[in-house]
Amino acid sequence: MEAMSSLPRARWWSVRRASNRKPATYRCPFCGRPLPALSEHVLIAPEGDTRRRRHAHLECVLAARRRGELVLEEEWRARNRPPSLWSRLRRRGRAREGATRADQ
Repeated sequence: MEAMSSLPRARWWSVRRASNRKPATYRCPFCGRPLPALSEHVLIAPEGDTRRRRHAHLECVLAARRRGELVLEEEWRARNRPPSLWSRLRRRGRAREGATRADQ
């Protein structure tokens, strides 16, 4: 069976255990195989947008995480965190120090 073409582009993803009891069959976006009704699986949502959520095998999600294809919000925020106030003040102080030396 062929895997689905691609997931929507997203900076980060939210992942949670699927808890619905609706007898529906979904298709995993990673491997393309069906998720039988009422089977254990997870929901992934691009940037927390639950309207675009997808059902996926837990094993497929874990494999995608190992490959770096599925970045969680916490990881994305840690990498894109603005500098702290303390580090900005230190940098500003160093810049002024350099300017003062150049003027002398």
